[in-house]
Amino acid sequence: MGVRYSVAGTVPSRGLVVSNHLSHIDILIYGAITPAFFVSKAEVRRWPYFGRAARTGGALFIDRSSRWSARIVALQIAERLMLPVPVLLFPEGTSTDGSQILRFHSALFEPAAQGAFPVTAAAIRYVLEDGMPERELCWYGDTLFLPHLIKLLGARGFSAQVRFGQARVYPDRRTAAIATHDEVADLRAILIAAGASEAIPSLSRAD
Repeated sequence: MGVRYSVAGTVPSRGLVVSNHLSHIDILIYGAITPAFFVSKAEVRRWPYFGRAARTGGALFIDRSSRWSARIVALQIAERLMLPVPVLLFPEGTSTDGSQILRFHSALFEPAAQGAFPVTAAAIRYVLEDGMPERELCWYGDTLFLPHLIKLLGARGFSAQVRFGQARVYPDRRTAAIATHDEVADLRAILIAAGASEAIPSLSRAD
């Protein structure tokens, strides 16, 4: 897709990573930055290309309408956190237009809190080269997947900026959810303030 990206902060090699969520391509960006097990909504399993890629990469699929599914995925996260590969979670539970960061759901923070595994906040932002607002790239509301993908492929050029915070251990899931929500908001504010002036390496060379 020719997407470019930049990274600030230390890229975590283990533990739980939590980020705001803007589009299905967030996974491609984070996946190019570091190997990770992604927690994804169950529908992604059936998507063309993305579904197969997610299954091959060991993604964990959750039915967000089912508490039983959340329990199963929490157990799977606990197992993956033992490995030297981070688990990446979008705790808003949906993607947004970037105008705000929704409340973080705390249930899937439980394995990290119980096992005293590090939790790292991260933020992602997109910049369009033609100056169009970021929301033009975001996948939110009732926008269908295929039309949005076609729109992305037709974009003149855009880049992604990612910033990682410090790894922290939290005593319980609710503290983790509240603290990381605020940290993700702060990290994203830093990205927005910094703008897109710095040189950004090519994703195609890193992938």
